[in-house]
Amino acid sequence: MTTESVSGSTLIPVGISSCLLGEKVRYDGGHKGHSYITQTLGNYFEFRAFCPEVSIGLGIPRKPMRLWRNRGNRSSIHCVDAGDISLDYTTALQDCGDEQKSWQQLLCGYILKKDSPSCGMERVKVWDDVMPVREGIGIYAKRLMKNFPYLPIEEEGRLGDAILRENFVQRVFVMFRWQKMQQAGLSVSALIDFHARHKLIVMSHDQNKYRELGQLVAATTKENLKSNAERYLLVLMQALKQRASRGNHMNVLQHIQGYLKSSLDSEDKKELFRIFEKYRRGMVPLIVPITLLNHFFRKHPNEYIANSWYMQPYPQELKLQNEI
Repeated sequence: MTTESVSGSTLIPVGISSCLLGEKVRYDGGHKGHSYITQTLGNYFEFRAFCPEVSIGLGIPRKPMRLWRNRGNRSSIHCVDAGDISLDYTTALQDCGDEQKSWQQLLCGYILKKDSPSCGMERVKVWDDVMPVREGIGIYAKRLMKNFPYLPIEEEGRLGDAILRENFVQRVFVMFRWQKMQQAGLSVSALIDFHARHKLIVMSHDQNKYRELGQLVAATTKENLKSNAERYLLVLMQALKQRASRGNHMNVLQHIQGYLKSSLDSEDKKELFRIFEKYRRGMVPLIVPITLLNHFFRKHPNEYIANSWYMQPYPQELKLQNEI
């Protein structure tokens, strides 16, 4: 996506835990401001900050909370006051999650605070009478994921991993394009075009779901468009959540190369093979073969490749393909 597509009033709406933007809403009166989120992603995302703990009426500062499992009922996990387990905030946080659906449904992604008993996406400490175990999900986060199973969601701590960071941002941009398609008017032809422009991205993540999505689109008619589109989005986001492997990227790069087989001379083909091999061996990042392919397609244009988001899925300034 070009930078013009996400400038001005069209910044991508993304939900976020308020403390990550520097808002002093944590139990200790502090914050967890994150410079990459505010200074880099903030150029492209319009953040919608929210703190469920403050929303349910807890003060600042306040006593910390924790996830608690009653040893008599291992499947029941509650969010309680760390010093008094009789103070149970579980239902309030669940209701809070449901009450936010009107604005959450407009989002293209969500960044949560790791380890939080309300907002943690995974591996939150669950306490019992013995020792805490990292196997919980924050109560608000769990309700968010239940209500919007297709929504790209990530924790700020995992954004330090180059592959996870690229994966999340890619999903947000795909979701943004999906919403723009919906706003323009969903049709069978629009869904076919959307799939055609994203199929190489899906191929780099999950070959099986790539085939499933293709079959779903092929079977779509005016009569089943709404239900098939809902299914398509869910399967698409499940596919994109899988890490794109170097091997899958190699398959896609070689597939793209096929569109140049009658256009390149022997020296250009050797150069492309050499760069592909360097990428396969982990000697150069993905941006290198992508850049070379884009160079060749400027000289030998192809409409299908030009329309594919795989070749330029998000602004180059984010430099997400420079590390994978």
